[in-house]
Amino acid sequence: MQKNIFNYFTLIAIVILSGCEKKADTKAVNIDINRPNILFIPIDDLRPELGCYGNSDVISPNIDKLASNGVVFNRAYCQQAVCTASRTSLLTGLRPDSTQVWDLRTHFRDQMPDLVSLPQFFKNNGYYSVGLGKTFHNTLQDSLAWNEYLHVDGFPFDPDAVYVNQDNIIEQKELELKRLKAGRAKFDKYGFIYSKTRSSEMGLADDDAYYDGAQTTMAIKKLSELKSKNQPFFLSVGFYKPHLPFNAPKKYWDMYNREDIKLADNQFQPKDSPYYAVHGDAELRGYIDAKKNLPYPKDEPWDEDKQRELKHAYYACVSYIDAQIGRIMDELDRLGLKDNTIVVLWGDHGWKLGEHNGWGKQTNYEIDARVPLIISGNQVAAKGTMSEALTEFVDVYPTLCDITGFNVPDYLQGTSLKPLLKDPDAKVKNAAYSQFLLGRYGPLKDREEERMGYTMRTDRYRYVEWYLWDADTKEKGALIGTELFDHEQDDQENYNIANQTEHKALIQQLSQELKAGFSTL
Repeated sequence: MQKNIFNYFTLIAIVILSGCEKKADTKAVNIDINRPNILFIPIDDLRPELGCYGNSDVISPNIDKLASNGVVFNRAYCQQAVCTASRTSLLTGLRPDSTQVWDLRTHFRDQMPDLVSLPQFFKNNGYYSVGLGKTFHNTLQDSLAWNEYLHVDGFPFDPDAVYVNQDNIIEQKELELKRLKAGRAKFDKYGFIYSKTRSSEMGLADDDAYYDGAQTTMAIKKLSELKSKNQPFFLSVGFYKPHLPFNAPKKYWDMYNREDIKLADNQFQPKDSPYYAVHGDAELRGYIDAKKNLPYPKDEPWDEDKQRELKHAYYACVSYIDAQIGRIMDELDRLGLKDNTIVVLWGDHGWKLGEHNGWGKQTNYEIDARVPLIISGNQVAAKGTMSEALTEFVDVYPTLCDITGFNVPDYLQGTSLKPLLKDPDAKVKNAAYSQFLLGRYGPLKDREEERMGYTMRTDRYRYVEWYLWDADTKEKGALIGTELFDHEQDDQENYNIANQTEHKALIQQLSQELKAGFSTL
């Protein structure tokens, strides 16, 4: 069945691609320059904890200002809480079971080589498409998406683990030498070896010493060039922070008092949930200051001083990225481009900072599946509002097609959010669907078998079904577990009530809705 779905979507994609290319050829002579520009801002590992989301602990004035000119989607969900799968879903408009991207290693073009990605769609239809930073997964770029893909000289191909303090640089180089001697080091195309040491750094340097600041400077220069072109642009500036390591200039750390930072108050696994549902796959465990003492979810919580240090570092990174977004938006305004530009800001998935005694992403829970999504600027009537409508990342592709005046490709699996940009109280769907493949990540002891969790978020409930997964056939096997959380009583999803007899009828209803929803996607 899975292969049939794959062939079906591949065939449709080829047809759509052919049609788009023909349109692009036509518009190359007579481009509609009145179409709005698109400024695309992906942010890695960003939780929906910002001032515009009602969080007063995080300092994010520039994102908040951006939100005041748009709609904040308070219940937006990614399709899988891991980088590659999440980004692939958003950028293709298809869910993981269709793209067959469930891990960090698979490129969607390995499965669907002719699929038209979101930036490629606009490139094919008269837009000048430019990518900086992390839009697609950092190691799995898509050359067909861009007229230009830019990289800042002097930084690694994968620049998330850049350190600027001398002691950390020495430690990093010593590690690289050990790996070279052991024959385990590889040079990237710029001559760097990817290596990470400490999980955070209070950088004694300016913003551009790290990649996100440097690429912001590059993006600002590129905006001036794009203004002079006789065509609209699709500019994606993908930020790496707050991805690990949590490295940011000292001035952003200084914005916070560490003792005032609140720790998670649910540092335990959800009661009565399957033991594997919070599995302890924290990439944090790969850093030298965490690998020996980072607890697993079943263990006692981490040392409070270390928790505060990591949360402090995370918040500093968020404020650092907020400042870069402010720089770009100021330049957009200075160039007179603001009024004719749609800005889409999104974080690829959530991230646990002690919740469920976890430190990372990669679960089916609200804390990982819920994401920040803001659509601002041109084409947004309901400026400065928040929508509580259930929305998903697969909705972004059709939304941008719709509000820029293009026909929405009928094979996309999302729904246009255009109605919510006029009336944030409207409703576009009854549920949001996510999934997570467990067993390809994490400690070796947890890899004895793969499991796929499918989840559905309704207005009131989160329902999850866990199945054994056959990696060879790419199909689910036996049902091995269920989870149910009532958000009216338990918005942190701390108590699984699926096994309580009084919910039997509700479970049957939600199970049918879950299966029906995924079968039509």
